[in-house]
Amino acid sequence: MMIPFYDLPSLNKRYLDDFLLSVKRVVGSGIHMIGDETLNFEEQFANYCGTQHCIGVANGLDALTLVLRAYKELKILKNGDEVIVPANTYIATILAISENQLKPVLVEPNLSSYNIDPSRIEQAITQKTKVILAVHLYGLPASMKEINQLAKKYNLKVIEDAAQAHGAVYQGVKAGALGDAGCFSFFPGKNLGALGDGGAITTSDNVLADVIKSLRNYGEARFKDLSKRKYKNDFKGKNSRLDEIQAAFLSLKLKNLEKDTIDRNEIASFYNKEINNQNIVTPNIFDQIRSAWHLYVVRHPHRDNLRLFLEKNGIHTLIHYPIPPHKQRAYEEWNDYTYPITELIHNEVLSIPLRPGLKKSEQEFIVQKLNEFS
Repeated sequence: MMIPFYDLPSLNKRYLDDFLLSVKRVVGSGIHMIGDETLNFEEQFANYCGTQHCIGVANGLDALTLVLRAYKELKILKNGDEVIVPANTYIATILAISENQLKPVLVEPNLSSYNIDPSRIEQAITQKTKVILAVHLYGLPASMKEINQLAKKYNLKVIEDAAQAHGAVYQGVKAGALGDAGCFSFFPGKNLGALGDGGAITTSDNVLADVIKSLRNYGEARFKDLSKRKYKNDFKGKNSRLDEIQAAFLSLKLKNLEKDTIDRNEIASFYNKEINNQNIVTPNIFDQIRSAWHLYVVRHPHRDNLRLFLEKNGIHTLIHYPIPPHKQRAYEEWNDYTYPITELIHNEVLSIPLRPGLKKSEQEFIVQKLNEFS
C-alpha cells in the first residue's frame, strides 16, 4: 500500500455536494466567464490576502506574465530591462520574464531558506534593474523586509511569485500583499487548487489592476460601462480568464484554507521534531513567518537512493526540481554558468508527503523510514 504524495480525490471529496450545486448555478446562469462566481471569488481572495484587488486569470504563469506586461504598458518597464529572480526557482518564473522581452538576472538562494538571498541582490542591481521577483519557494515567504528595503532604495518594483504560498504569512502580512503585486497558481495540486488550471494576481495598485483586467480579456477598452467595452480594445491583450466553474470551486475551498494551513504547519512541526537522521537536512522554521508548507522538502547527499528506499517502503515522493533553470535546454545560453548553491539544492532535495488528511500513523511511518535510511 503506497502513501500517495497527493490525494486529490480525498481532498476534493469533502466539497463534492456543494460543488455540484455550484455547477448547477453556473449552468443556470448562462454566464461562464467573468460572471458573479469569478467576481465573488476575486473579492473573497483579495480580502483574504489583504489587498484591494484580485484579478483571476487562466493560470499562474499568465499571472506572472500579465503583471510584467502591464508594467510595460504603463511605461514602467521596457524591452531589455532586468528582473532579479532566484536561480533555483521553477522555470515558469523565468519564462514570464523572457516572454516580456526582459532580462532575467539569476541570484543564488540562501541555503537556510531556499529563497533568494537578500545579501546577494544588491550586488546584482544595475542601472537596467527594474524589478525584484521574489519567489516564496515551497510556501515559505522570502525575506520581504530586506527585499522591500532594497526596492525602495533603488526605486524597484517587487513582484511576489506566490504560486506555492497561499495562506503564508510574513510578519503579520499574508503572501500576495507583501509587494507591489502577488501572483498565484491554482493548479490542482496547490494548497488552494482548482479542478484544472487557474491563477490570480493580487495588488492594491488601482492603475495596475485596471490594466491587468483589460489585458486578460483581449485588451478590452476600460470603460466603467460594460456595454461600451465590447469590440473595443486599448491593448494587444490575450485571453487569460479564470472561468466561472473554477472560481466557484475555489470559493468553496477558500473557506478551509486557514484550517488546512494550520494542519500543514502541525505536520511540518511533527516532522521537524521527529526526524533525527543526521544525514537528512530538514527545512527551517522561522520566527514571525508562517509557511504555507506547500512542500516539505528534505535534503540528502544521496537523494536518489533515499527516494528509491522510500518508494520500496510504500512512500511516494517527488523532486522539486531535478534540473535548475540555467541547465535547461530552453536556456542553453546559460548552460555553462555555475550557481553552486542552486545546483546543490537541485541535486539533493526530495519532497515527502505533507497534506491535510495525512494520517498520524502515516506521518509516523514516514518518519520511521527516514530515520532508518543510512
